[in-house]
Amino acid sequence: MDSTRQFWEDFYRDKDQVWSGKVNPLLEREVATLTPGTALDLGCGEGGDAIWLARQGWRVTAVDISETALKRAAGHAAEAGVEGIVWERHDLAVSFPEGSFDLVSAQFFHSPVAEDGERDKALRRAAEAVAPGGTLVVAGHAGWPTWMEEPPHEHVHFPTPAEVLEALTLDESEWTVEAQDVVTRDFPGPEGQAGTRSDNVLRVRRNV
Repeated sequence: MDSTRQFWEDFYRDKDQVWSGKVNPLLEREVATLTPGTALDLGCGEGGDAIWLARQGWRVTAVDISETALKRAAGHAAEAGVEGIVWERHDLAVSFPEGSFDLVSAQFFHSPVAEDGERDKALRRAAEAVAPGGTLVVAGHAGWPTWMEEPPHEHVHFPTPAEVLEALTLDESEWTVEAQDVVTRDFPGPEGQAGTRSDNVLRVRRNV
């Protein structure tokens, strides 16, 4: 097993549950008014977004590098009685799901072990997978929480929506930028510290 895959397997194996199981609020905000069709959830983790999308009527392909995460996500979907999700394991630096999709979602697509350029390459491939008339939503952190005095990774760069858009190298005649925002929300610390955290979101639509 290569080091990237091992990192994410260990990441999920270390805890019985890593994420809340709820949909990412930015994804809900950006797609709530879209007509359900086919969706691709990149880096699906324990399945919170994929399960929510399926409940809204989307037919979902959910992808992660970690077999542990995928098994856990499939278990959560089964427990909730949610169908319409195909779970696939991919290292997006190596392989990518086949087909085109009405929605492609990359939520908090950060990796401390990705090589330079891997994220941008995967996101460009994600854009290629958007069907005509379809939507790409990319959300990510804009920085560390305000209460965090000593960040765990001091030199991490959080791309702005403009930087993500530039890295996608989209043909402006084929795409429309629908949202390019920074969203700040209350984000208390683990010991109840008051604070906020800002996140970036980019939503682009492929023209019909």
